[in-house]
Amino acid sequence: MQDDELPSMPLFGHLTELRTRLIRALAGVAVAYGISLTFTGPLWRFVCEPAAQALKAAGYPPVLYMIDPMDPFNIIWFKLPVVVAIFLSAPWVLYQAWAFIAPGLYRNERRWAAPLILCSALLFIAGGVFAYFVLFRCGLTFLLSIGHNEGIGAMVSMNYYFALFVDVVLGVGIMFELPMLIFLLTAVGLVTPRFLVRNSRYAILAIFLLAAVITPTSDVMNLTLLAAPMCGLFALGVFGSYLYTLHREGRSQGAHLDA
Repeated sequence: MQDDELPSMPLFGHLTELRTRLIRALAGVAVAYGISLTFTGPLWRFVCEPAAQALKAAGYPPVLYMIDPMDPFNIIWFKLPVVVAIFLSAPWVLYQAWAFIAPGLYRNERRWAAPLILCSALLFIAGGVFAYFVLFRCGLTFLLSIGHNEGIGAMVSMNYYFALFVDVVLGVGIMFELPMLIFLLTAVGLVTPRFLVRNSRYAILAIFLLAAVITPTSDVMNLTLLAAPMCGLFALGVFGSYLYTLHREGRSQGAHLDA
């Protein structure tokens, strides 16, 4: 099959393939969930560590409180393993998504599968790691220090804490996919490197607005703590878009010369 020929598949075949890929992706998440259930104790202590550190730094007892008797069961045995399963199964789910799209791509475009899946998974995990070790801790420490300085006691519920933890970690993980989004938009012809550079000020504004929504606080320090690496990822995405455009134009010129 030539590079300029696309394989065809009837609509029913596409729907069948979509169902197969969805089942496999969900099966991967289910397996990761089962694995996570065997480590709920260590996982919960890992999740609580930023809270304990921030509470100690502010002079409070490092304790989270349950407001509802069902909170420990719902969070430790259900919600927490689900979040961990999402991170563990991310490479597998991304592979299934790519495997569904790949038959509609040119042969040379399918060669990008492994690098794209690997980069997407690594960026997602890197965002979660950055949120956990840097952004979330700094935000909590800042918030708790304000109340302590004003003589206010702290009673942080485990339900609210976990909800905030998930919002920040998953939100930052998704935001770290920005270079992959730029690359895919370039690949389908929706944006160009010139367009991205010309409109970079709007992109930076959007990054700061998203950072203000995701960060635990809206102070300048924590806002910049997330927005700065995101601006760097945007620049990385623009550079990747430029390299891909050069590669595509080089192939196009080579095809014209061969003709």
